[in-house]
Amino acid sequence: MYRFLLALIFGAAACLAKGQVNVDQVIRIGQNTMWLEDYVLSIQYFNQAIAAKPYLAQPYFLRAVAKLNLDDLRGAEADATKALDRNPYLTDAWEVRGVARQNLGLNAEAVADYDHALENNPYSRALLYNKAMAQTELKEYQAADSTFGRLLRYHPNFEGGYIGRARLSLAATDTAAALKDLARALELNPQNVNARLIRADIALNSTKDYQAALADMDQAIRLQPNEAGFYVNRAYVRYRLDDYRGAMDDFDRAIDLDPLNRAALFNRSMLCAEVRDFNRAIDDLSRVLDLDNDDYRALYNRALIYRELGDTRNALADLDRLISRFPDFAAAYFLRYDVKRSAGMRNAQPDFDKSVALAKTRLHMSQDKFVEATERSDDPGSETQEQVEARFKQLLTVSDNARPEEIYDNKNIKGRVQDRNINIELEPMFTVSYYTAPTELRPGSEYIKEVADLNDLRALRFQAQVTNRPPSSTDSDIFDIHYGSISDYTAWLATHTPRAIDYFGRAMDYFTLRDYEHAIADLSRAIEMTPDFTLAYLMRGIARFSLPPSDSPAGTPAGLGVRAAIDDFDSAIALSPQMAVAYYNKGVALASLADYSAAIDAFDRAIALKPDMGEAYYNRGWVELRIGRRSEGLADLSKAGELGVVASYNLLKRMSR
Repeated sequence: MYRFLLALIFGAAACLAKGQVNVDQVIRIGQNTMWLEDYVLSIQYFNQAIAAKPYLAQPYFLRAVAKLNLDDLRGAEADATKALDRNPYLTDAWEVRGVARQNLGLNAEAVADYDHALENNPYSRALLYNKAMAQTELKEYQAADSTFGRLLRYHPNFEGGYIGRARLSLAATDTAAALKDLARALELNPQNVNARLIRADIALNSTKDYQAALADMDQAIRLQPNEAGFYVNRAYVRYRLDDYRGAMDDFDRAIDLDPLNRAALFNRSMLCAEVRDFNRAIDDLSRVLDLDNDDYRALYNRALIYRELGDTRNALADLDRLISRFPDFAAAYFLRYDVKRSAGMRNAQPDFDKSVALAKTRLHMSQDKFVEATERSDDPGSETQEQVEARFKQLLTVSDNARPEEIYDNKNIKGRVQDRNINIELEPMFTVSYYTAPTELRPGSEYIKEVADLNDLRALRFQAQVTNRPPSSTDSDIFDIHYGSISDYTAWLATHTPRAIDYFGRAMDYFTLRDYEHAIADLSRAIEMTPDFTLAYLMRGIARFSLPPSDSPAGTPAGLGVRAAIDDFDSAIALSPQMAVAYYNKGVALASLADYSAAIDAFDRAIALKPDMGEAYYNRGWVELRIGRRSEGLADLSKAGELGVVASYNLLKRMSR
């Protein structure tokens, strides 16, 4: 996906609608926040302006810009459309929508948007460049060449224009013109990586000048040393120069930078096989298949290597699966025949006969067609539901490089948060807690009426709050406070008539100390004494869900603890049907049991009761992606990000690749 240029005027104060000073001020604060690249927080300000004056175009436009910077392309397109519905003369909104649409592959629609914007800004470098690139993608080569010509007449020192026209020339198979434009771009800026990459590709595939290709790839890597794909490309160049050791080093470096890079793993496996390092080749191919169970090229090549190693059982297992998927692939039948024959198996001949029969017809699949059939489309929108589900499962295996609580620290919500790899997991349950960790995005506690009533009555020793990210503390003073509180409750219960609230209060202390067993016991006593104690059911459900399997009663399957938690959430819902948090927590529990349909229903109810519950949108989107419903999942993630759930943007980006 190209990252297209975007020229936006953030300080267009004249475009701001005049009205109540507070709305204008909120918009200005949002603009300033966005200027400081705090895009997630700026969206919260624009949300406030939209809620106060939904007829204004400017906050929708600015929110679209923020979403575009977070790679929420569909959200940006939708907001830019809303801005244009309110003010069709907002030139920058046409540009923003065009950029979003172009990155979504909607090139014809993008060109139309750029034409609208160019009516008022005919010399815009960004608009002309983006339009020309979209026309190139549409294979409208003559129109694209005209637009590039216009661009470079107005901006003769714009290196990107020459690189774009070089791409156009390559699409039209005019290599000489492409090289001329690339030379001009590098004359203007010798540090331009894209020009180096394109020229290296020409040297590699057109002129076969491998030394020239290597020189340009060396420069590209020097300029951007952390791009895994660059090392994969240079490895191929080095391979063509018979530098096997250098090629292997580059594959190793690419995989160090991106352990999930299937191209690097597959190609390294092929090189390992060529130098007869078969065990390492099998390891790499197995990793490719772990990442994509349907990579049949990897399956076929692993079968070949198993044959070389004399591993008949594994070779046949791979070939059986391959043939079931591609029943007209003659080479697979011949390989299976060869494996069986080498092992002395009597049923080899039918495979030989089948391979010969297929080879004599036009129905068989050649090696080239097999490779073409097994290669994935680069367009995520073309994926089947099963492919979306498989790709999402791959993301669930990614190692986390940030603890969950770090995601919500103030310092970690600035900038392009979508570029920070995080664990792809559900947002946690909401719980009643004595402690919260407020941020600019979450300055206060969630509201539950029953918690507010408890606080008003001063029924507990500490102020209760509602959060789904209670801070983890190792402060010995906090431990001492709650151990002391437990002792006080215990002494009180020993000398006074027990009350449900006392057991609930002691359970809250146990819960704070992560002593879930004792918390469950006290909450059960509170429920026995007061069967309509809504919060006791809610907290017991959370404690049961939080109880580690090793702490469960002997002989209790782990799933039964979660089912018991769901029963408690149902009891809370029966007593308080408007409690969105109870539905949300139930959805989290159901998702943990892989009961995805019921989980979606629970999140639906939570959102119906609390339409601004970003965590419910995020979790519903997570579940929808988990079952392969891509468009619904991405829409929910976009809404969750709009409502301040930072993790949405990373998942949005990774599922849109």
